[in-house]
Amino acid sequence: MVGVKPLNIELYVLATSHRSVAKTNSGGIKDSNERLEFLGDAILGSVVAEYLFKKFPFKDEGVLTETRSKIVNRESLNLLAKKIGINAIISIENNRYSRSHKSIYGNTLEAVIGAVYIDRGYQFCKKFIIKKLLIPHFDLEELIDTDSNFKSIVIEWAQKESKSLNFVIDKIITKGNFKEFTAHVIVEDEVVGEGHGSSKKRAEQAAASKACEKLTLL
Repeated sequence: MVGVKPLNIELYVLATSHRSVAKTNSGGIKDSNERLEFLGDAILGSVVAEYLFKKFPFKDEGVLTETRSKIVNRESLNLLAKKIGINAIISIENNRYSRSHKSIYGNTLEAVIGAVYIDRGYQFCKKFIIKKLLIPHFDLEELIDTDSNFKSIVIEWAQKESKSLNFVIDKIITKGNFKEFTAHVIVEDEVVGEGHGSSKKRAEQAAASKACEKLTLL
């Protein structure tokens, strides 16, 4: 899966161990894959962001944010994890967990990324993400051209949870023919997402994408 023999196989054993089978260590903490998942999530987001930034130099921040969200959201990572065989190697107490926790495979994939980072270093981990995950499994041109309505997702959530919701365009930068809009998503008087774009729609979608990530709606 990774492309090379692990230097420390125990990292990968831990990465694929769900908390349902975790043992409590001497410090009273369960040795599950959740800490590696936290690390892998951060590295994955960083690598994808840099790759998109370099590959699409003329796309604005709103488009890049939307595209990254399409790649790293829970549904996308779950599908990717199954494609590369994560579901076959995960250690879990029983199938009840895999049925009740929809993001279990994607979470485990992030933990594996964290394990690769510790085992082989950042540069190897970066190549693993790009060459083994990103390029073979995502049509980036198609993702760029396909609009995702993150705004409607946030609106639907706010209505369901009876939360007050506002989309605010509070900054416009104009330089010649160039315009950049800044939008904020405000839920119950709290800013939960900020986005920028070449149009109000792009800015609102970018802000909504950030809000979806913060509110774990994807």
